[in-house]
Amino acid sequence: MFKHLGAICSLWLAMSSAQVLAVDYVLPVNGGSLVGENIYYTVPDDKRSLESIAAEFQLGLTNILEANPGLDPYLPKPGSTIIIPHQLILPNTKREGIVINTAEMRLYYYPKGKNMVQVLPIGIGQIGRDTPENWTTKVYRKRANPTWTPTARMRKEYAERGVILPDVWPAGPDNPMGLFALYVGNLYAIHGTNADFGIGLRVSQGCVRLRNDDIANLFAEVPVGTRVQFINQPIKASIEAGDTRYIEVHQPLSRSEAEFASDADIPLDIPATISGIIAHKNTDSFALKRALENRTGIPMRITQ
Repeated sequence: MFKHLGAICSLWLAMSSAQVLAVDYVLPVNGGSLVGENIYYTVPDDKRSLESIAAEFQLGLTNILEANPGLDPYLPKPGSTIIIPHQLILPNTKREGIVINTAEMRLYYYPKGKNMVQVLPIGIGQIGRDTPENWTTKVYRKRANPTWTPTARMRKEYAERGVILPDVWPAGPDNPMGLFALYVGNLYAIHGTNADFGIGLRVSQGCVRLRNDDIANLFAEVPVGTRVQFINQPIKASIEAGDTRYIEVHQPLSRSEAEFASDADIPLDIPATISGIIAHKNTDSFALKRALENRTGIPMRITQ
C-alpha cells in the first residue's frame, strides 16, 4: 500500500544511543515544501511498545498509527515491517519561529538565520479543552522548573475521581508541566510532562506537551519574543520540481465526544489553497481519491 518516497532534501538525525534527540530538515531551495524521507523498520522481538518506537524515531503515536493502519497501538507484532513517516510537507504558512499544526500534532521550529526546520511531536488539548488554532502570539517568558496551578474546574473534576489537587503543584519531576515551560499567553504554554505516554494524543488541558528531552532542547534554543503560530491544517499540498504534485492528508480533529466515538470519517474541508494545487489537468484522480480516503499522513504523489 505504501511506496518508498525519495528524499527531496537532506534529513539529519542527531542520535544519542538509540534515542533520536532532534529531527532537522534542510529547507527546500526549489520553492517546494516536501522534505525528508520515509524509513522502513522491522519491529524487534523485545516486547517493545509502540510508544517506545515512536519516541525513538521522534514521532507521536498518531503519526505512526496513521501511517500504519491496523497496527497494534500498544505492542506491535515482532518481525513486522512498519513505515516511519519522516517525509512530510511543510505547513502552508510563514516559515518563522514556532508553527504548531494541531491537526498533525507536530511543532515546527524555524531557527532564525538558519536554513532548516526542526520538527517535534506534541500532545494537545482534550476535546472540550482544545489547543488554540488560527492564533498568532509569541513566547512571553520562559521558566525552568515551573509550578502548575490547577483551575477550580480541574480541582473539582479530580476531586470527583477521589484525587485532591493542591492549589499550586510544586516544581519537580512529578509536576505535570515537566521541567521546562515556554509561556505563550495567559492560559497556554509549551511544556514538558511527567508521563511517558501521551505524545501524539489529545491529553492536555489545552497546552502543548512535549517529551522531556524535546522541551529541554527547545527551551535552550528558543529566545523570548519568538513568534508562535497555531494552525489547523489536516491537508497539506505541494508543487515540486517538474510540476510534480503531492498531497498529505491527516484525519481532522474531532470536535465532540460523539464525533470521536463514531466510526465514520470526519468530513474534510479542502481550502482554496489546496484546491488550486490538486485541481490540475495532470492530477491522477484515483491517486487523489485514495489519499483523501486513506488519510495516512504521508505525502502521496498525485501527478499522472
